[in-house]
Amino acid sequence: MTKSEVFFDGFWHNNAIFAQLLGMCPLLGVTTSAGNGFWMGAATVLVLLGSNLVVSLVRGVIPKNVRIPAYITIIAAFVTIVGMAMNAWMHEMYLVLGLFIPLIVVNCAILGRAEAFASKNSISDSLVDALAVGSGFTFALVLLGGVRELFGQGAIFGITVFGDSYPDMLMFILPPGAFIALGFILAGVNLINRKLKARAQQQAQMVQMQTVQTEAVEAHS
Repeated sequence: MTKSEVFFDGFWHNNAIFAQLLGMCPLLGVTTSAGNGFWMGAATVLVLLGSNLVVSLVRGVIPKNVRIPAYITIIAAFVTIVGMAMNAWMHEMYLVLGLFIPLIVVNCAILGRAEAFASKNSISDSLVDALAVGSGFTFALVLLGGVRELFGQGAIFGITVFGDSYPDMLMFILPPGAFIALGFILAGVNLINRKLKARAQQQAQMVQMQTVQTEAVEAHS
């Protein structure tokens, strides 16, 4: 695949949340606001970039029978670095995200990319894949956080949208609201995917018809 195909595949077709439903713990626990979702996603992107880079570098050195513990150790090292950096420079956000930063270590999406992609591809492709998967994960976190914040508090990224008279629907800030919002988002994503698939099929049929017509004209001539 080309790098653009690798990126689009990781960002949309195999999105960790929308397509695979991985990383549900931070998705439901952190996304009480769009800002929380963004910074959790940013931390995940940094860990993905670092772990994919190192795994791709040492993929020919790590024995197959210990590769999973080795990958987890690499991921844990980058999670520790990111956590310490956030604690030093973004202490308030670090306190908000809390336990969910260390839990990045056991995020199946990160370990899955190390095992399924970085261990089998070049450094450049592995970095593109990490950026794509991380961006897709961040997009999902921000989208869900934005929906919950908008309906729960009438704001986006802390900016009031509906005014002070808006009756806060606190259900969307609570875990049940996260499931409800996620359900509607997944329904929308599935609808978009169906339309994209139908459009691709129509284009393929048009190309096939044009090919048949061209062959028929050439045969008559």
